[in-house]
Amino acid sequence: MITRHFNINGLDIEARYSESTVENIFLPFLQKLTGLQKEKGRRILVMLAAPPGAGKSTLLSFLEQLARENEELKEIQTIGIDGFHRQQDYLLTHTTIRNGEEIPMVRIKGAPITFDLEKLAERIQRVAAGENCGWPVYDRLLHNPIEDVIRVDGDIVLLEGNYLLLDEDGWRDLSKYADYTVSLVADEELLRTRLIERRIKTGVSEEDSRKFVDYSDMVNVRTCLQNSKPADLTLKICPDDDYIQV
Repeated sequence: MITRHFNINGLDIEARYSESTVENIFLPFLQKLTGLQKEKGRRILVMLAAPPGAGKSTLLSFLEQLARENEELKEIQTIGIDGFHRQQDYLLTHTTIRNGEEIPMVRIKGAPITFDLEKLAERIQRVAAGENCGWPVYDRLLHNPIEDVIRVDGDIVLLEGNYLLLDEDGWRDLSKYADYTVSLVADEELLRTRLIERRIKTGVSEEDSRKFVDYSDMVNVRTCLQNSKPADLTLKICPDDDYIQV
């Protein structure tokens, strides 16, 4: 196994992937992006879509480090869409319908409707056009996005998010700005287990973690798995957290 350690959202994370996965999937993928960027002679935008619990942040941190360690590869800059969550005040004061019940949007924070899609689309267009611009991130302590924490200036920009390939109004238009797309898929029960464990690690009780995951996260998981468009590269997450290409 090849191991790297990262701190992601305040949690110490160990990324472990088999040598086979690194040699046969990750390195060829990074080589593909390096070649694509050289061929186009400009910034390329890569979109990676995956359901909640798929380990997007861990994977991207690993790929970013792997590219830096290999002189033959072009470095990649990784960003995410979490900074485009709507403000907490908005989610507390606006409602939606879930299972026939009118509820505040904050109860399903993370669903497509809780993102500022118009703002996200505008910023993606700027990145795809090669503009060096600010990019927001989500602060888990403040429960709000913070503007322009990251400056997007890389030649290969890898954007991750649950709904980047979602085949629904507004969302389906985003992928036209991508030079290459990746999709992560997994069995629902595997993702459910990982989501519950992740929530427990933040200090939430097991019972409350299960309730939230089943009411909110798993709806988003099914939305991603069932309503996403095909990608240029699809990887399936295995129970041991490794990947296979499908």
